[in-house]
Amino acid sequence: MAGPTAIRQNVGVSVKRNSLSLGAAVGLYGNAFGAAAVASGFSVPQACFISLILFSGASQFAAVGVIGAGGNPLSAIATAALLGTRNALYAFRMAPVLQVHGIKKIFAAQLTIDESTGMAVAQENDNDSKTGFWWTGVAVFIFWNLFTFTGALSAEALGDPAKWGLDAIVPAAFLGLLWAQIKNKRHTQLAVVSALFALALVHFVPAGVPIMATALLAIARGWRE
Repeated sequence: MAGPTAIRQNVGVSVKRNSLSLGAAVGLYGNAFGAAAVASGFSVPQACFISLILFSGASQFAAVGVIGAGGNPLSAIATAALLGTRNALYAFRMAPVLQVHGIKKIFAAQLTIDESTGMAVAQENDNDSKTGFWWTGVAVFIFWNLFTFTGALSAEALGDPAKWGLDAIVPAAFLGLLWAQIKNKRHTQLAVVSALFALALVHFVPAGVPIMATALLAIARGWRE
């Protein structure tokens, strides 16, 4: 029989393997962001810069979507910031586990995303949580930025985004992000109401406002529950 040390090592290897697999799978989605950014008028370097600095999938898609729809930079920043508030909540959850200080805290903040937090909280002890957080966060960061570059480069090479349907990437990406979160009847009802609410607003308010409004609607519904 395997001793406690061997079991511990096997668990650690499994966490790292799962983290790398998740990182690669999520990172592939960076292709879509790179293409969406170029379709919204960003250059390849600008798309890559957004992924390096912002590094938050939904917020990135929101920002380039607002700009692509003709919204101003302030609306794009506000929308991205609102969608990124969940990361602050993740930070409160992860702080007691990671216990980082100094410059390492900056790296931890950058890597505090859905996937790294999810992998961390799924573990049975703090050591595995730390491993899951760091390995997943770094893996997603590397693959996301790599595929952002390839996606942006490919989209730029294709020429006119609308000709190839690339201008539909942002709404399609948001639909993909939303679909995975619908798990019960209440979620479905909220998604339908939010979609109708956004459609009702889109012709009367500046670009970006419908996204912020529906996000606030979802927060209000969640607060009541």
